[in-house]
Amino acid sequence: MKYPEYKKLDLTQIGKDIGTYWEEHKTFEKSVEIRKEHKPFIFYEGPPSANGTPGIHHVMARAIKDIFCRYKTMKGFLVERKAGWDTHGLPVEISVEKSLGITKEDIGTKISVEDYNKACRKEVMKYKDLWDDLTVKMGYWVDLDNPYITFDNKYIETVWWLLKQLYDKGLIYKGHTIQPYSPAAGTGLSSHELNLPGCYKDVKDNTVVAQFKIVKDSKSDFLFDNVHGELFFLAWTTTPWTLPSNTALSVGAKIDYVKVKTFNPYTHKPVTVILGKDLINKYFPAENAELKINEYEPGQKKIPFKIVDEFKGKELKGINYEQLLPYDQPEDGDGFKVLIGDFVTTDEGTGIVHIAPSFGADDYKVAKENGIGSLTMVNRQGKFIDKMGEFAGRYVRPEYDENYDPKKGDSVDIDIIVKLKKENKAFKTEKYLHSYPHCWRTDKPILYYPLDSWFIKTTAFKDRMIELNNTINWKPKATGIGRFGNWLENLVDWNLSRSRFWGVPLPVWMTKDGKEQKCLGSAEELKAEIEKSIEAGFMNSNPLAEFVPGDNSKKNYETFDFHKPFVDDIILVSDNREKMFREPTLIDVWFDSGAMPYAQFHYPF
Repeated sequence: MKYPEYKKLDLTQIGKDIGTYWEEHKTFEKSVEIRKEHKPFIFYEGPPSANGTPGIHHVMARAIKDIFCRYKTMKGFLVERKAGWDTHGLPVEISVEKSLGITKEDIGTKISVEDYNKACRKEVMKYKDLWDDLTVKMGYWVDLDNPYITFDNKYIETVWWLLKQLYDKGLIYKGHTIQPYSPAAGTGLSSHELNLPGCYKDVKDNTVVAQFKIVKDSKSDFLFDNVHGELFFLAWTTTPWTLPSNTALSVGAKIDYVKVKTFNPYTHKPVTVILGKDLINKYFPAENAELKINEYEPGQKKIPFKIVDEFKGKELKGINYEQLLPYDQPEDGDGFKVLIGDFVTTDEGTGIVHIAPSFGADDYKVAKENGIGSLTMVNRQGKFIDKMGEFAGRYVRPEYDENYDPKKGDSVDIDIIVKLKKENKAFKTEKYLHSYPHCWRTDKPILYYPLDSWFIKTTAFKDRMIELNNTINWKPKATGIGRFGNWLENLVDWNLSRSRFWGVPLPVWMTKDGKEQKCLGSAEELKAEIEKSIEAGFMNSNPLAEFVPGDNSKKNYETFDFHKPFVDDIILVSDNREKMFREPTLIDVWFDSGAMPYAQFHYPF
């Protein structure tokens, strides 16, 4: 046998020659075919999204994957490799909105949901040819002729089947909680999305220590002995925009608090303030204790102070205070009183926590436990609602504004702080550098926001997952026991809901009163339920009329569409003969693509 002789080392040409040889001799296909009866090595091709062009990082990742598959093949294993395309979710929707010059709010008004989703379906495979070309050029062996596609009805049917398995086991439920929410993307986010690399960024925010005026009554009378001017609680926040939604303050039961006579540094008015004893030196330099209160003159840099009383946090429980920014009143409970919270510390701030139940999980929990109502003064676009007076319609984070210019520093937080200063309600304000979560797709800050969502009860398997994680030979080890291990230790139930348009619809139908639910797990089941609805007079025709159960042909599965808006038009009938409407949410795209081990084979159909 004569081997080819090369006059010079031309790696590019050698690569082309080898690629041509593999293609002509069907080398990849034969490497799989001749091992059909061998022990399989299971490989899952994590699907890329073809609406973006491939980059060098894709080449690197695919080269690493290819090494393992080729190694196992040479060891005699059967290594089948099915290509796939991730076709749902925010990357596609954001790209379509940019190309059409629309926002999420325009969908259903300027453009129909049907036309919008048609644009998404077209957009998502825009660069498929580029991806295929790269795959072949780099010699990445994967079956490109029979890929799985996540928008395909067969794929979605398996996803529905998986969801029904969880539902039947009581592992899917609907709840109202405070969740990470991206106003820029218009949807809630799950905890694992917040833990993606780069989601937490260091930001410099305007902070304020606000003065909450204490109401004098029988509960608080003991605090008013030996006061100097008006009496206030001091509470610190890094998010001044949440102050209009404040409905409570929280203290630590065992924390020591002090009452201090001093002057407000902005209005120079005499005030008496209450804060954590351990934090006294943060706001009052020790040398100023020697200054005499009655000798202070407005404008002096050194402000005198005097500690006049001390008590435990538990003594402050139930004390009322005046609403800081009275734009609206809570209608779902009591408000403006001091609560005990086990999350309160004296590590920073004032030892007194400002509670806005709509914008924090701890806030929501302690408020609910104590019958405290909430105020949600911000809408889902990240703007203040109409009731917010001079601040109405303004973005609570300037980054949400399409015309945002970081050089201008135009922030509603600053204007709120200025208002508080003028009204003798601000004690200290400063810039504060801290880590803040951002949306992984829009790269803009998230909010914690009250949402009705569907959840997977992942916490039911927390201990088992931690146990299994400890059996994995992680390389490097710190990945498994560090970042991933910490995430498991702090696991919360998976927020499955997404308030978008292009994705897998949640297959749950409910009566308007929420008392009856149905979760469907197949096209056959959906067709049968629609027939019942027609008999009850709730629907006139069956959109799955041409679908033949048991026929897995491509043609049969193209006779209907699982996507919005078609699935939303389907009304089912409950066991008590009531109308049932589909829950309008989509599911998290991570569940969608994560179902690939089953859905790529249309299991179990």
